[in-house]
Amino acid sequence: MPTINELRQALFSVQKPGRYTGGEPGSVIKDKEKVDLRFAFCFPDTYEIGMSFLGEKILYELLNRHENWWCERAFMPWVDMKEQMETLHIPLYCLESKDPLRAFDIVGFSLEYELCYTNVLAMLELSGIPLRAADRDERWPLIIAGGPCVCNAEPMADFFDVMQLGEGEQMLQDICACVEKGKKAGWNKEQLLAALAGIPGVYVPSFYDVSYEEDGRIRAVTPNRPGVPARVTKAIVKDMDSFPPPENFVVPIVGTVQDRASVEVLRGCVRGCRFCQAGQIYRPFRERSPELISSCARTLCANTGYDELSLMSLSTSDHSRLEEILDRLNSWAEADHVSLSLPSLRVDNFSQSLVEKTSRVRKSGLTFAAEAGTQRLRDVINKNVTWEQIERGCRIAFSEGYTSVKLYFMMGLPTETMEDIKGIADTAQKVVDLFYTIPDRPKGKGVQVTCSVACFVPKPWTPFQFCAQDTRETLREKQKYLLSCVHSRKIKVNYHDSATSVLEGIFAKGDRRLGAVIETAFRNGSFFDTWEEYFDYDRWLAAFAACGIDPDFYNYRAMALEETAPWDHMDVGVSRAFLAREYQKALRAETTPPCNRQCSGCGANKLLGGPCFAYDQDQL
Repeated sequence: MPTINELRQALFSVQKPGRYTGGEPGSVIKDKEKVDLRFAFCFPDTYEIGMSFLGEKILYELLNRHENWWCERAFMPWVDMKEQMETLHIPLYCLESKDPLRAFDIVGFSLEYELCYTNVLAMLELSGIPLRAADRDERWPLIIAGGPCVCNAEPMADFFDVMQLGEGEQMLQDICACVEKGKKAGWNKEQLLAALAGIPGVYVPSFYDVSYEEDGRIRAVTPNRPGVPARVTKAIVKDMDSFPPPENFVVPIVGTVQDRASVEVLRGCVRGCRFCQAGQIYRPFRERSPELISSCARTLCANTGYDELSLMSLSTSDHSRLEEILDRLNSWAEADHVSLSLPSLRVDNFSQSLVEKTSRVRKSGLTFAAEAGTQRLRDVINKNVTWEQIERGCRIAFSEGYTSVKLYFMMGLPTETMEDIKGIADTAQKVVDLFYTIPDRPKGKGVQVTCSVACFVPKPWTPFQFCAQDTRETLREKQKYLLSCVHSRKIKVNYHDSATSVLEGIFAKGDRRLGAVIETAFRNGSFFDTWEEYFDYDRWLAAFAACGIDPDFYNYRAMALEETAPWDHMDVGVSRAFLAREYQKALRAETTPPCNRQCSGCGANKLLGGPCFAYDQDQL
C-alpha cells in the first residue's frame, strides 16, 4: 500500500488526479479483516473508459452483495501516472482500499478489445505480478479474464490462470466461491485449477496442449489431463429477470465517456449480421421484463442522481415490449427530471412513436448503421436494411427536428467492389438531398451527414471468420477513392487507421504462439495501443520478426471451411456448420431472416434447452 506522502507526490504531478483517488459516491468500502475473499476488477484502459463499462457495474454490485467478499476496482493509469508510479515504486492499487493488486485473492481483467492486450501486461508488471501463468504459484493472486475476446482466448492464454467463456453473473460467483473454499482448505494452485475447471464456462489454458501442422495451421487443441472437457461451453443467464440490473453505480468524479444511468434491457441479437461477432456470441436472444426494467431504473436514478437513462443492448428497438417499457419509464421519468436515451436503434424499426416517447433527448444528431453503400453488399452481410427504410428513418428524424445524421459503414467487406465504395458517398448524398425535401424540417439550419467508415475485421464465431482481411494498401486505395466520390461540404467522412485494424485482425484470429509477440512488443514499449499517439505499427512488426512469426499468416489468408480454428475447442452456442452455411449464402448474396421470425438452426437454442422463440407452426 503506497504511503500518503508517496501518493500525494504522484497525484500532484499528474494531469487528472481524480482518476486515482477513489472515494466516489457509491463505492463500496469494507473491513478487509472481516472478508474471506478479495477481488480486484481490472479494466485495461483509462478510468474514463473503464467507468463507462456496464459489465463492471453489474459485477461490482453482484460480488459486493456477498458480505464476506469485497470487489474493488483498478484501471490502467495514464502515461503520466504510470511514470510516477514507476519512479516512486508505487505498485498498481485498487481505488477502494489503495492495496496493491498482489494483495488480492483474484485479479480479474475484462478483455473487450484486442488492442488492450499490452495494457493487461502493463498492469500486471506495475503490480509486481509475474506476467506468465507458469511463473505464478498459489502465493500469487489467481489471474482471470472474461469478456468477448475470450471467445478466442489463445493469444492471451499464457498470461491467465483462468479464462471465463460467456456471461459472468453466475460463473464469476462460482469461481469466487471455489477460490474461497480452496483458500480455507489450503489447496495448492494445481488443486484449485482442477476444481475451477469443473465450473461451466471456465477455461484453464494450462490444461490444454496445442499441436500444429507443418504449414503452421492448428492440428488440434486437446486436454492434457483427465476430467477436463474437450470443449468448453459458454455460461449464459437463461432468465434475464433472475439477475436484476444494478440499482446503484459508482458515480465517477472525473468525466467519463458514458456518464449516465444505464439499464441492460435485453441480451443477444436476432439480426444475424454476418460480420458481427457480438450478434453471434451473445446468442440466444433474451429479454428483461418491462416491470423490472422500470423499477430498477427508477431506483438507480434515485440512488445516483443521474438525469439521463440509457436503455442498453445490441438492439434495444428489437425488444418485443419496447413501447410498454417506454410507457412505464415515462410514467415517472419526466416527474423525476430524467430523460431517456436509446443508443442502439435500428433504422428499419425506427418510428414516430419512439421519437415522441424519447422527446426530451437533445435533438442534435441521430445514428443509423447502414454498414454498406449498396443493396447487393447489404445482402451479402445480411444487414436486411433497404434504402427505403433508411429514407423513412431519416425522414422521421428530420421532421422531428434532427439536423444531423451519422451513418456507420464498413470498408473491406467480402466481395466488395469500388462500386460499393462509391455507394457510401451516394447514400450520404441522398440523405442530404432528402433533408431539403422535408416541408417541416428545422428552418434556418443546414443538414450535416457524417459517414463513419470502419475497416472490416474478420472475427471468430462469425460467418466471415473464413475470410481474408483486406491489406493496408487496398484499404488506403478505397479510402482515397471514397473521398474522391464526396462532392458536398454537408458530408463529412471519418475513417479508421488501417494499421490498427490489421493488428486487430491478427489477434482476433490468432493462436497461442502470439503470446510471445504480445510480450515482446510490450517489453519494447507497446502499451495504450488503442490510443493513436502511442500506437507504433513498426514496433509490432519488429516483435513479429523477433519471434519468427509471419503476421500475414493470420489475417491475409482465407481459412478453409474444414480447417481447425484456434477457437474450435470453445463452444459459444452457434455451430461451425451454421457459420459455414451463412458464409456460402453470403457469397451468393442471399439473406437470412431475423431469428425471431424464422429459426435458421444456429444451435444456440441448446443453451436454453428449447426453442428461442414461440414460433407459429407456419414459421418453422
